[in-house]
Amino acid sequence: MGSAPSAGARTIAVLVNPRTGCLRVKQEVARFQELARHAGWNVVVDQDLPRMTTEADRLHANHELKMLVGVGGDGTLAELVNRTEPGVPITLLAGGTANLLAKHFRLARDARQLLNIVENGRTLQMDVGRANGRLFIAMLSCGLDARVVQDVHAHRAAQAGQHSYWSFLGPSWRALWNYRYPAIRVSGVDDRAAAMASRTARWVFVCNLPRYGWGVTLAPRASTHDGLLDLCTFSRGSLLSTIGYLFATQLGVQRRLPSHDIRPVQRVRLECDERVLYQLDGDPGGELPVEVEILPQRLTLGVQ
Repeated sequence: MGSAPSAGARTIAVLVNPRTGCLRVKQEVARFQELARHAGWNVVVDQDLPRMTTEADRLHANHELKMLVGVGGDGTLAELVNRTEPGVPITLLAGGTANLLAKHFRLARDARQLLNIVENGRTLQMDVGRANGRLFIAMLSCGLDARVVQDVHAHRAAQAGQHSYWSFLGPSWRALWNYRYPAIRVSGVDDRAAAMASRTARWVFVCNLPRYGWGVTLAPRASTHDGLLDLCTFSRGSLLSTIGYLFATQLGVQRRLPSHDIRPVQRVRLECDERVLYQLDGDPGGELPVEVEILPQRLTLGVQ
């Protein structure tokens, strides 16, 4: 179900992720300001996340906010959702690494597309996930890839820079040779049929979108409006099985593997006797254990 944004609101709030260092994206932000102001909109641009989200909540409560725009990727949108009240209309000007949500909904990549969404678009009520109290948009995962995400972000923080897909090559290569694949316990799962007995896996993904990372389809039936998350597990842990999983998912044949399982869930608990990290939308999330659940229609998303 969708609805048109409030016709009386005249302010567009734009949060620019300071780590979005792409010159093209910065140019599109400046161009959007010019186009929107020429069309009669009041445009507020800031890089300060707490200040901007507080202002967006105030504007929304006063019926003055047309749209809150995040300039960045999935992690930027997740930050905005976590820090604003339910009902605040949010959209993206894609400027992240994976941009999974922007690709899924064909959100704006340039100033004119963004202005068209603001002026002529609609809003969708989208499900989001919650992990130990924090909301996520696309997915949670734990295992080797979460270790890689942690290493990439630690390096980025030390260098005070941005990252791209190339940033993952070194950490991925090291993790492939060094990761030990601890057994992760998956329990408390409920789906449309019945509760599933506790099991163990070496890789665990909890998906709200079908695609992951570089665009591979990991959970083909995942939907953002069905009130469910898709739990995807791989039970083997070794360098050889990892290579096999990577090829299988790239080819879209992972469901043929006996060591793979995928099912719709509303809640799940992940835990391990060893230290295992998890990531949310490409950002470090924390360490297991983690309680994951779906929040139906939590995000008001501006789309074309």
